[in-house]
Amino acid sequence: MKKASIVSIGDEILTGQTLNTNASYLSEKLLSIGIPVVTSYTVRDELDPIVRSLQLSSSDAHVVLVTGGLGPTEDDVTRHALAGFLGTELQLQEELLQRIQNFFTSRGRQMPSKCKVQAYVPAGTKALANNLGTAPGIMAEAEGKFIFALPGVPSEMKQMFEESVLPELQRFAGGQAVVIRKLRCFGTGESNIAELLGDMMRRGRNPLINCTAQHGVITLSVTATAKDKDRAKQMAEKDEKLLREALREFVYGTGEQTLAEVVGQKLAQQNKTIAVAESCTGGTLAKLLTDIPGASQYFTHGWITYSNAAKTTELGVPADLIDKYGAVSEQVAEAMAQCARKKSRADFAIGITGIAGPTGASEQKPIGLVYISVDSNSGCETKSFVFSHDRESIRLRAAQTALNMLRLKFYI
Repeated sequence: MKKASIVSIGDEILTGQTLNTNASYLSEKLLSIGIPVVTSYTVRDELDPIVRSLQLSSSDAHVVLVTGGLGPTEDDVTRHALAGFLGTELQLQEELLQRIQNFFTSRGRQMPSKCKVQAYVPAGTKALANNLGTAPGIMAEAEGKFIFALPGVPSEMKQMFEESVLPELQRFAGGQAVVIRKLRCFGTGESNIAELLGDMMRRGRNPLINCTAQHGVITLSVTATAKDKDRAKQMAEKDEKLLREALREFVYGTGEQTLAEVVGQKLAQQNKTIAVAESCTGGTLAKLLTDIPGASQYFTHGWITYSNAAKTTELGVPADLIDKYGAVSEQVAEAMAQCARKKSRADFAIGITGIAGPTGASEQKPIGLVYISVDSNSGCETKSFVFSHDRESIRLRAAQTALNMLRLKFYI
């Protein structure tokens, strides 16, 4: 199987000043033509580290894509490093120099002398046209492997990749196809999913199943590799079916679907409505629901009753209930949901109350304790949870969990 490695060059990436969007773009594009990225290196603007990264990446893969360091300044040393790696010298290409000069002339400017260095490429390599800037790319072949050096400017890199690199790699990847299917899960952890799937998550298996987690959402990526796309698709679909059978109600969607999107679809399909009453989440649940286009079809009301007084005056939660059990309690969460449904006349209502931290906790009620209640014609379901991490994570996790409780009302 043909594999790729990416080398991202630039001090600004290592210091966090610039997000490495180039690597994400290239990884996605490469996978779409059946060439998965197996390693990625990020190095500073220095000659020796770049040469070492080229040595490592070329030992990892059949295709090496380098971005950054092709400009005209002192710290742009990618062309020098590539020449050193290939064991050759830089050579001036008069045609490139003329093209760079024309770039400035067409804009009524004189070419700075420093830009001349961009007309130098390692001997035996091919220059790649840059129609948006002055830095040409470089294509090299060594020991049956391809190396492409592209500008770091995203717009220039993307156009050069699409026009000059992608056609070459499509020919190179002939007879190889990769298909990825994603399943999105909620309501259990990675370890439990690993137990439920067992041997299906074995390394080296084809299709390969990877697992990632973020704010309680578990994403399972099924990567199938075959000689043609139809076969790879069949393999991925077969594994997706097996995953659904093993995980059942934990699977809520596919691709990049969110819980709010799936819940919204269920509400719209069944012509049902939802109202929410939030305390510790501060409107997070309402935002997730209304982020979805067309949410006005099913979302009717939202209350952020942060104080005890607001719970009483806005929703009608009895003050003596709060005094007896506390604002963070099963009883108050249930009352919030019931009052919200009564006032809104919605089919479903959710009440959330908890302690997002970092203050306000007690020995009996720790940071992360959240009560979530879902009220409907079939009754009121209330559950308690203790979420970890920081305030933002607790609030988001609570809102996601509330959506999942509502989703399961529709699960058959």
